[in-house]
Amino acid sequence: MAVTKKKSTAANETNLRHVWLAGLGLLALTRREALATVRRAIGGVDALKQRAERTVTEAQANVRDGIETVRGQVEPKVAQFSAEVESRLAPVLVKLGLKPRVKAQRKTHKTTTKKAIRRTPARKPAKRATRKARS
Repeated sequence: MAVTKKKSTAANETNLRHVWLAGLGLLALTRREALATVRRAIGGVDALKQRAERTVTEAQANVRDGIETVRGQVEPKVAQFSAEVESRLAPVLVKLGLKPRVKAQRKTHKTTTKKAIRRTPARKPAKRATRKARS
């Protein structure tokens, strides 16, 4: 038997079809990674937005608590100062012949009241005059 030399297969050689398929694979991977990157970026933006909203909410709560604390400290002192001024002025007003005003001291700050909304009645459609048919 004679030993014949094997022919090399075309599988080891790179041809145009292999380049084309590799390019398509590269394009598919690039597209998939680009979409994943966009999704990650959007997720990061959403997380940043939520964190910013949470920070703003906490800051508002801190400011409101601070204002309530200051109001709680200042209002009694203002009321005390006002009462002291009125008590010192009372004799002067009596000597001048004026009566000192007696004010009821309010316990809390005033709340605004809603104004009544004036609603106009619905208009009734105007009655149309019927035309008489000419004979």
